[in-house]
Amino acid sequence: MSEPTQLLKTDTLNQFTTLELAQALMERLAITPNDWHRLKSNRQARAGEQAAAALVFLLKDQPEEALSRFNQASGWLDRSLSAPPCPSHGHDRSH
Repeated sequence: MSEPTQLLKTDTLNQFTTLELAQALMERLAITPNDWHRLKSNRQARAGEQAAAALVFLLKDQPEEALSRFNQASGWLDRSLSAPPCPSHGHDRSH
């Protein structure tokens, strides 16, 4: 990447607060309802989602929530967490 292009990106990013950048990252890494079934067991996707959320809570001075999310991210990475079954599966919705 050329230096002028990098400077332009840096200048653009400098327009935002650290919290705004973290929130944008959290939105980017969030698993959408349309992608839930495809990514619910993807450890990297789930850990990234939780780590980004943890960063937002940390920047909002909510360390307990941040720690909870960091622990969840760690659980996805160390395989101590697994995706629960989908609550809509196995249930007859007509009753």
